[in-house]
Amino acid sequence: MIEAFKDKPGTLTRPDARRILAVAPTPALAAKLQMWKLTAMLKRAGRRRGIETDAERIQQLFRQEAPRQLLLVEDAMGKQAQALLLQLDAACQAVDDLARATEEAFRSHPDAAIMLSFPGIGPQVGARILGEIGDDRSRFATAGGLKAYAGSVPVTRASGKRRYVGRRFVKNNRLNHVGHLWAFASISGSPGADAHYRRRRAGGDWHMQALRHLFNRMLGQLHHCLLARVPFDEAIAFPPRAAMLQPASS
Repeated sequence: MIEAFKDKPGTLTRPDARRILAVAPTPALAAKLQMWKLTAMLKRAGRRRGIETDAERIQQLFRQEAPRQLLLVEDAMGKQAQALLLQLDAACQAVDDLARATEEAFRSHPDAAIMLSFPGIGPQVGARILGEIGDDRSRFATAGGLKAYAGSVPVTRASGKRRYVGRRFVKNNRLNHVGHLWAFASISGSPGADAHYRRRRAGGDWHMQALRHLFNRMLGQLHHCLLARVPFDEAIAFPPRAAMLQPASS
């Protein structure tokens, strides 16, 4: 079972994996599953695409030769797996309930509309960001203060002729983590964010450096939008490069 879902997000916590495990908790039962039954279980678990192909792949895996326990031992382990599955189902249901409650609470917040206007921010990411930065807009007087709190801006130390720029270790790790998720998601939702990320990579940044720099820029924009009470504007956030380089007219 683990082999069948090891490369899929969620692995055994997926609804389709748990549904199949409930019906076939042992290798012997899994090997007997017919294509029509596998297909039906995948559909009932909410799958919409690639069902026939995946069902065939799973059936082939279940019917491969592999080391097995004695029949009575295998049956006993199957009973244990079903008991543990009940606990896993309850935990997954609790996570789903919490996600729904979080989204409902977040959408009712006055800052939700502004935050959701940003590419890469959905209800769950937005709720996590809001939970870490709070809704007291006097807490961070400047965007730089918020960036330092999030750890998106490097720390700079200077002494005489020596100057050090390095990673900021004292930061809000939860905000820093969700910020990288936000930055990564924004690449596919914003042409400007995608271009910014690609420029950083072309300039020598490795993946996480480019994401941190993009997060730093997006966080500054979020700080401005929350204070000014305006939504995200792609044209303002990422103006065309030609316009940025054009000299001011006299």
